[in-house]
Amino acid sequence: MSTQASARVAGIYEHPVREAPDTSTPQLHADVAAGALRDAGLTFDDVDGYVTAESPGVLSLADYLGLEGLSYVDSTDIGGASYVAHVGHAAAAIAAGRCDVVLITHAGRPRSIDYDPGHPRRNHPADAPEAGFEDPYGLSFVGLYALAARRHMHEYGTTSEQLAEIRVAASQHAQHNEHAMFQDPVTVADVVDSPLVSDPLHLLDCCVVSDGGGAIVVASSDVASDLSRPCPAVLGSGDAIKHHGGGALDLTDTGAVESGPKAFDDAGVTTDDIDYASIYDSFTITVLEAIEDLGFCEKGEGGEFVEGGTLQAPDGDLPFNTDGGGLCSNHPGNRGGVTKVIEAVRQLRGEANAEVQVPDCEIALAHGTGNSIGTRTGAATLILGADR
Repeated sequence: MSTQASARVAGIYEHPVREAPDTSTPQLHADVAAGALRDAGLTFDDVDGYVTAESPGVLSLADYLGLEGLSYVDSTDIGGASYVAHVGHAAAAIAAGRCDVVLITHAGRPRSIDYDPGHPRRNHPADAPEAGFEDPYGLSFVGLYALAARRHMHEYGTTSEQLAEIRVAASQHAQHNEHAMFQDPVTVADVVDSPLVSDPLHLLDCCVVSDGGGAIVVASSDVASDLSRPCPAVLGSGDAIKHHGGGALDLTDTGAVESGPKAFDDAGVTTDDIDYASIYDSFTITVLEAIEDLGFCEKGEGGEFVEGGTLQAPDGDLPFNTDGGGLCSNHPGNRGGVTKVIEAVRQLRGEANAEVQVPDCEIALAHGTGNSIGTRTGAATLILGADR
């Protein structure tokens, strides 16, 4: 079912904190929910759909938030892609007449609990079918992404300097974000000279670990028509899961090869129509592979594509992550998808930080990559159009 213009993003809110040692995760959910509804000009009583992928779960959090009369709930969990997918799911539910106002909340506190992505995957279920084949080797998230980066380098000649261009662009944007964890611009040399974490990824190839969260309100076009805030339209969406197929995993592509075409077909647009892109950036290699898989360049040409300021706003050919992204600003709860949608909406509203606002931004893309491109991963692509 096409989601074209049946639903709109009516409200957004990104929690300003990056470390919240004294705030509970449910309280963070409540903070972001209230913020997004306030932004939309709606109240908790207007909500008839609720979505979250977080612990303690959609039932517990709906109770905590006092949400009653819900006719639509969704707890889809495809890692960091979840909150990009949730917007498309909410739009489809609205198009089917199941609800009118869907609240999506995300929150987490990995920084306060001293989460270390360099350690073996602590949350990998012991009864997962792959556990006996993977866990004995002590796989870590950064190690799995490093495998993909090394393979991409082997296949296509991609260099560390080209990956560093992605961090450089993010840092140029982050200097204008007062809430970004790292606001100082860096150079290619800074990135490749930073400590090696997992060969070939350096420290500055890796995203931040932050507490916080964000929320999104998706409303029917009828509801949105009565609101005063600009409400970008949900033009198209697509989800996909990629796994290793019993060991035949190609480390050089992601689920975006499937989610991207679905979203573009749904929206009736092409890569040439995209004015701004929020692209999941758990690591620099995550961005580079997604850019190729979404069709902004041919496979293997991502390294050359990102050189020379292509990703830098406002004048690059593909301005991306103008809030500084997960590499410099925020990666709340180890799931950065929600901030990808939020910054895309800011751009379409003309409310990004002035120095990085893309002129006449009409169509924006948000893309999420979940779990690990080194094993199995979720992908979600969302295309939004400005409310003009």
